[in-house]
Amino acid sequence: MKIYFNGSGLIPRLFFLQLLILCFSHFAVSQDNDVQAILTEVAERLSRREFSSALELFNLLPPEYAESTGIRIMRASILNAAGRPADARRIADGIIAADRNNTDALMVLADAAALENKERERRQFLERVIGINANHARALNDLANINLGNQNLRVAANYFDRALAAEPDNGEALVGRAAVFRYNRDPRSAERLLNQAISLYPDWARPFQERARLYKGSGFYNDALEDFSAALKLEPDNYWVLVDLGQTLMEVNRKQEALLHLSRAIEVSPDVFMAYVYSAAIKDELGDFAGAEHDYTILARLRPDYYFAFEALGIIRMRNKQWALARDAFLDAYRQAPREYSYAILAALNWMRAGRQADPRQFLAQVMRTAPRDSLDFTMLRLLHDLSGDANVTVLVENERNIYTKSRMLYYLASYYDIRGNRNLAERYHLMVQDLDAVGLLEWRLNELILAERGIGIRNAR
Repeated sequence: MKIYFNGSGLIPRLFFLQLLILCFSHFAVSQDNDVQAILTEVAERLSRREFSSALELFNLLPPEYAESTGIRIMRASILNAAGRPADARRIADGIIAADRNNTDALMVLADAAALENKERERRQFLERVIGINANHARALNDLANINLGNQNLRVAANYFDRALAAEPDNGEALVGRAAVFRYNRDPRSAERLLNQAISLYPDWARPFQERARLYKGSGFYNDALEDFSAALKLEPDNYWVLVDLGQTLMEVNRKQEALLHLSRAIEVSPDVFMAYVYSAAIKDELGDFAGAEHDYTILARLRPDYYFAFEALGIIRMRNKQWALARDAFLDAYRQAPREYSYAILAALNWMRAGRQADPRQFLAQVMRTAPRDSLDFTMLRLLHDLSGDANVTVLVENERNIYTKSRMLYYLASYYDIRGNRNLAERYHLMVQDLDAVGLLEWRLNELILAERGIGIRNAR
């Protein structure tokens, strides 16, 4: 029996291990019913991801079986699947000490290195395997996937082609080679290989998922949704299928349905950030600002380098007139993106609203040291720092030709005059921002909130 699995995914690896153990129990030890029963129960527990209890069952095996190389390899593989690479490594090292060319043990060591983020060591073990057996499909696929992840497409294609030459029906190689074709903008070749993989392995979710991504990238959304749904039916708790399906539903404006799948993805893997990105955006767009704030807060905790989460939190908190909290959100965004001076200016404006107008002066002085002195960003930072010189700033802003830069600066001027108590001048500049129609700018969105709140201007239907 040939077993193919995704070297980078837990569920396919467990599928591989279950079948391997069942094959061993039925054929290798068919004369020992007790051993067969134990190994069958190991497979059952693996199917429920009960790693600890599955491993405990190995202690029930008679010594002549427990110490056999095959059983030790199985045990080490399960230890890797359970996230215990150090324990897996100890078993594999013992096997290698007696048989340095044991490719199964070397693959266990490669997997352990992958779990420990030791990519160089992992490559070395995989290369040792193909040095012993040039047609070792799993090692070839793992090397291909490493290169695919690093966008070394030519090298990845070579490894996948070698795996397919050794085993033409190898599912992992078919799907991986299709991915290379997709990246190389050869959708027909990618589709051909994915169709073949689906025909060979109709109960495997990944080929459906990859074909759906291919269709989605080509604009065939209905076909993509059909394949994502097929993948989800096969693996209802597959995080990335749920996220892919949710994202695709967003793109066809089926946002409530998308939110259901994204919420499920968050339930499955609450510490993975991607589902929060889309979930928060949908809630924000649908007006569920409390829900969006909740998701953005978690997203900011999981990925503080994703400064757009802090930006979104700043907007929501400005909507709620929580000036100090909005200041803190924009300060966090600026710390992550110190060349995005918009965040520094917005932090300062909210700082002024939260307390005294001179409160952010020290912060502004620090930011001014890094801003280009000939830029409007520097000019605006200096205005907020000095609280004077607005007439000269106004002339510079009104003469600016780039509508996006001009829109940003007009919004800052409007906010400045609002804080200084000149509401009429503030509203004049808010209306000028709207007239420029620089849709998509952070400042344009904030400006629209002010116009709606004050009932001024005419909001274009969009």
